[in-house]
Amino acid sequence: MLFSKLLLPTLKDAPQEAEVVSHKLMLRSGMIRKVASGIYTWLPLGLKVLKKVENIVREEMDNSGAQEVFMPMVQPRELWEETKRWEKMGPELLRIKDRHDRDFCLGPTHEEVITDIIRDNVKSYRELPLNIYQIQTKFRDEVRPRYGIMRGREFLMKDSYSFNIDEESLQETYLIMRETYKKVLERIGLEYKISAADSGAIGGDSSEEFHVLAENGEDTIAISDSSEFAINTELLLKDGEDISTLEGKPSPDGNGTIQIKKGIEVGHIFKLGKLYAESMKASVLNSDGNASTLFMGCYGIGVSRLVAAAIEQNHDEKGIVWPHSIAPFDINIISIGYDKNKDIAKASTDLYKELSEMNYSVLLDDRKDGYGVKIKDSELIGIPLNIVIGKKFTEDNEVELIGRNGEISTNPITEIKTILDFFKNK
Repeated sequence: MLFSKLLLPTLKDAPQEAEVVSHKLMLRSGMIRKVASGIYTWLPLGLKVLKKVENIVREEMDNSGAQEVFMPMVQPRELWEETKRWEKMGPELLRIKDRHDRDFCLGPTHEEVITDIIRDNVKSYRELPLNIYQIQTKFRDEVRPRYGIMRGREFLMKDSYSFNIDEESLQETYLIMRETYKKVLERIGLEYKISAADSGAIGGDSSEEFHVLAENGEDTIAISDSSEFAINTELLLKDGEDISTLEGKPSPDGNGTIQIKKGIEVGHIFKLGKLYAESMKASVLNSDGNASTLFMGCYGIGVSRLVAAAIEQNHDEKGIVWPHSIAPFDINIISIGYDKNKDIAKASTDLYKELSEMNYSVLLDDRKDGYGVKIKDSELIGIPLNIVIGKKFTEDNEVELIGRNGEISTNPITEIKTILDFFKNK
């Protein structure tokens, strides 16, 4: 991609409404633009990152044995009445009417729709277990949308639903999803904690949250300094007790003491049991030939929220510092004098083609601006490696390599292997 052709409306300063780092940097770097309160358009740079996160999630879900579907965002009232959630969900459920005066809602989640599909199409225990997932837009009418896409009204989510014949099978699927979420977060390169949690409006027997640790996290979690134990502080505090009183107390698991951390909830896994299957009469024939109510689990991960969480955990005073796995471009070629020097232009274009053919995602900054403007833009949008072709090239046939971490190296332009080794090792 040529920088001069890229739709990238960067800003020197973020709008006053932007409160947290991720919101500020996503606006400044031209990743998103606001359409309405809590609703955003993803511009090309932002969409590239979003798609990379989505692909990681999809690959790990497929590896787990889950099967992908795509369900409608618009859902009929009748299904929600079966579980009594039409009223229970309250104002977060955006209700609409069609031209025939029939009631629908914009789906914030899909338990009812998927359970309806399974009860109509799966008849025997031999067809179980099943884990069905989708990656789709959700809508929750937040009373006060804030923090950009971190708590917007419209967002991209991976939601999956498992159907099992008994509790033992459900536990097996639950643990597979637990490991799958760990793989997703580790592939992206995020520091996280898994904490015991309240099941909230989804309900069910038990649940766990996946928190990316960050100073601007909305949730407060208590973690052990000597084990993997973590729990949402809401489940530890007694009436009238302040969070600060938990710091330094013995960890409930008997290992070490409690530390208080801020986290961004990016995933939540639930063991629903028979909660939805009973109310919707979803059953299959068991090995004895009798009707057996299904056991269910549901597993959500915020695809778009992961983008914001990654920024909250990876940034500096210059801009975003993307983990390599989700950076919008792998390499940025900063060409100084592209419009004036034919040799520089040719060398830049040749290197761009060579790296692209090697399946690297490359941005070629062909603008007329000087080095200062170009490097600042690259640092703002967080590209892991810059290759500067300018004065050193014309004098010594060398290029300058600048990592996003600030490390600098000078190499002959012919040593492409050295350039790639520099990139791979950072």
